[in-house]
Amino acid sequence: MKPSPARLVSSLERSASLFTVVPVRTQAAELGPGDGVAALLWLPAIGAVLGAVAGLPATAVRQWSPHANGLGAVLAIVVLAIVTRCLHLDGLADTADGLGSRAPATRAREIMRKSDIGPFGVVTLVLVLLADVVAVSSVPGGRWTPAAALAIAAMTGRVAAVQAAMRGVRAARTSGFGALVADGVTPGAVAGWTFGALVAGAFIAAGAGLPIIWVVGSQCVAMGAGWALRVHAGRRLDGMTGDVFGALIETATAVALIGVALW
Repeated sequence: MKPSPARLVSSLERSASLFTVVPVRTQAAELGPGDGVAALLWLPAIGAVLGAVAGLPATAVRQWSPHANGLGAVLAIVVLAIVTRCLHLDGLADTADGLGSRAPATRAREIMRKSDIGPFGVVTLVLVLLADVVAVSSVPGGRWTPAAALAIAAMTGRVAAVQAAMRGVRAARTSGFGALVADGVTPGAVAGWTFGALVAGAFIAAGAGLPIIWVVGSQCVAMGAGWALRVHAGRRLDGMTGDVFGALIETATAVALIGVALW
């Protein structure tokens, strides 16, 4: 049965509440059965919008002061971090600490739950953010290409999160975001978002003057990187956690940006 328009709007609001700084009336604390999955399914669309908005500083700098492209890229990545409340970056750092510890699954998950960031997390954050900044500053083309590249990359990264919640992928814990969404997305929804993101990427690339085949290929590689990380993390941690979803988003986003920049 198709969800009602009111339920679709509610899940969109809940997704914005969970994953962005946008103030909405539906709060994350109101999550009920199936609400986490419904919110997750809006994430790629929200990511495309956030990426495009975050790319505006880079677009403005490229238009008015092209010699300062690096500064524009830094501002774009800062905006993206702010509008997402650094949520996915935190997950990336925690996942790096857990996997880097080489500890058994239970101990690795305990390390990930700690509020501090260890050396693996710090190094991973620095490298990924540096790659993001350099990639955005290096994207070829006109003034709108940074915003287009960020929209495509942010959308692709969030598709990797949707793919990781597909039926058959279990949660590592009985509580937390991972438990809410893992094993909850149907294969049809995964296929729909995967295909939809590739089509949307092709349209955005065409509008920005980027090579369609190259961009779509970069998206596929990014999703493949997300799949590899998901499989590795699932084996090491005995399932998915909310932090791993954040790591998947940041990893696939960075790979997609790097791919576009290498054109």
